[in-house]
Parts: sequence; C-alpha cells; structure tokens
Amino acid sequence: MSAFDKEVALRVAENGLNASLIDAAQQFLLASTKPKYCYNFSWQGRPIIQYPQDIVGMQELIWSVKPDLVIETGIAHGGSLIFTASMLALLDYCDAVEQNATLDPAVPRRRVLGIDIDIRTHNRAAIEAHPMFHRIDMIEGSSIAPDVVRKVQDISANYSRIMVCLDSNHTHEHVLAELEAYAPLTSVGSYCVVFDTIIDDFPADTYPDRPWGPGNNPKTALRDYLKRHSGFTIDAEMDNKLLITVAPSGFLRRNY
Repeated sequence: MSAFDKEVALRVAENGLNASLIDAAQQFLLASTKPKYCYNFSWQGRPIIQYPQDIVGMQELIWSVKPDLVIETGIAHGGSLIFTASMLALLDYCDAVEQNATLDPAVPRRRVLGIDIDIRTHNRAAIEAHPMFHRIDMIEGSSIAPDVVRKVQDISANYSRIMVCLDSNHTHEHVLAELEAYAPLTSVGSYCVVFDTIIDDFPADTYPDRPWGPGNNPKTALRDYLKRHSGFTIDAEMDNKLLITVAPSGFLRRNY
C-alpha cells in the first residue's frame, strides 16, 4: 500500500467516527430525496438515477474486482447498464494493452446482464441504439420468477468472476428472494451490492406511494439474509468513504 493509499484509509476510517459529518450526509440524503435529486444525472446520455457518490463507488468496485459478468436487477432508463458496460469495456481495453493484444470491440469478453419486470419500449429502443449495447443482455420478467432465475444461473455458468447489483422492487420479501437467488452467484472476492437500504433510515412518510418503508425494505432483507447465510460481510469502509449513499450497509463482500 502506497503512502497516499494509507492516508486515504486513515481519512476514511476517521469519517466513520465523525458523528457530525455522518449526520450532515444523512440530512442531505433525506433533504434531497423528495426533490428527486438522483434523477438529475446521466451516463453517456442515459438517465442513471443514482447519486454521483454511488456511481464513483461502483466504479471503484468494478475496477478492483474486474468482473467478467455483472448481474443487475432493475433497468429503468438503462443508465446503470450503460455505465457498467462502459466500465467493462475499459477493463477489456486495459487487458488488451497489458497483453499487447489487438482489441476487437465487436467481441467483448465482459458483459452485463439486466433484469426488469417491465422494460418499456422507449427505454429498450434507447438502450439497443446505444454504442455500448453490444455488451448488454436483458431479460424481461420478474427477477424472482423461477424461469428467470434459471436463465440467469445458466448464463452465469459461462463466467468465472461475477458481481451482483440488486435495485428493483425494494420490499423485504422481494429483495430477500433476490438475495437467495443471486447472492450465491457472487464470486469470492467480489460484491453483491444491495441498493436503497437507506429506506430503513428514513421517516415512515418518505415514500407514501410505495409499499416499502422502515421495517420493510432492502436493509431488513439484507439483515435477514446474513443471519441465514455466512460467507458475506458488510464492507463498512464503503459506507465511511461515500457517506452519501443510498446503499448504507449494502456493499456485501463475499469472503468464501
């Protein structure tokens, strides 16, 4: 570890002990939720619906893990798929440079698989028209439907280093079913990222038109899953580094 990396690690650890900084971040997250702050950003032209901090955090994880398949539940406008595909393209490019090999962009080694119960026609058309689409596969259907889970498992069997991102229906029951289905596909040393765990930390009236809220959300599902299964640990360093994240305690690293 370089001297600079040691300095970063120290600052990140200190963040986790800084109550006023943590409170300020929490207040910003709460204040920015109803104005839909996270809807204001795009990646290569597609709305990504994520906080910039989480985008940067995912970039760091993808670069570190170097997955050859990323599974994402929840597609929406497709910005996250495009983001992930572009990161995988960079990894393939860097591999080619390091190996002094000719890069054929038409034959990508790494891919992203997106799953959504309703891929709207205009979103599908925009994703398919994007230059990164050749790295993207999509499945339309419920992420917890047995036939969809089997398809994902069959696809995953062709890859050796897999990352999982869960960001669809945010109820406890649904996320727990997703974790049961997809967390085991996560490679050792890689991550299963559970988004919108922040819901459990917000007031009950934050999402009045949604079925989820405190006590019924991705964080409660995550806790339930970790009680039943070993092998994953919460990467608290990600929380301390980002501070502003919709996935507090949601960065799960697979250890074995």
